[in-house]
Amino acid sequence: MASLPCLGGNPAAAGGVFRTCAALVRRAIDDAEAIARAQDGDLDAYGVLVARYTLRAHRAAFLLGAGEEADDVVQEAFVKAFRHLSRFRAGEPFGPWLLRIVANEAKNLSRSRRRRAALALRLPSVESSGAAAGSPVDEALAAERRAQLVAAVNALPDREREVLVCRYFLDLSEAETARVLACPLGSVKSRTSRALDRLRGLLVPAEQDRVSSG
Repeated sequence: MASLPCLGGNPAAAGGVFRTCAALVRRAIDDAEAIARAQDGDLDAYGVLVARYTLRAHRAAFLLGAGEEADDVVQEAFVKAFRHLSRFRAGEPFGPWLLRIVANEAKNLSRSRRRRAALALRLPSVESSGAAAGSPVDEALAAERRAQLVAAVNALPDREREVLVCRYFLDLSEAETARVLACPLGSVKSRTSRALDRLRGLLVPAEQDRVSSG
């Protein structure tokens, strides 16, 4: 797999964070300046973008089905983004443009695996800062509900699952989601509505069954 000079051949083990050169942290530059310099071949400037967006890209890759191979998907996405920086339109946000490449790489990986049913879309454990720890019963119920939500999201059609991942798991706006998924804004709105309706239909019966059986 290709790698960028100065970024390291392999992502770090924790969260897919890349190694970057010390020069990257000498001063803060905004995305527009980093992109302009990177388009002129400045790898240190591109490293600023890598450092800034790696965690978000990694989370997107993981949630879109890359699972344990999210590191490889993110690495390849950054390499492809660098190769195609000349196509980046000035003034547009870099994040959604990058996440679209990540989404495409995740789709390619899923096709090669040929095991759609095994896509692992997991929610990270939610830790409330400063909040008191719940009882073992509360924690068990919360874990059960998370598992039900994950199973329900996995049961959605691909287009609806992807739009929910972007909107609610990655906190993207409708416009950003449209750019990431390469679809019209109207499609994002309609898919989101259908996905939420279908999700309610999957979750409400399960919750009712749990209450009645308890």
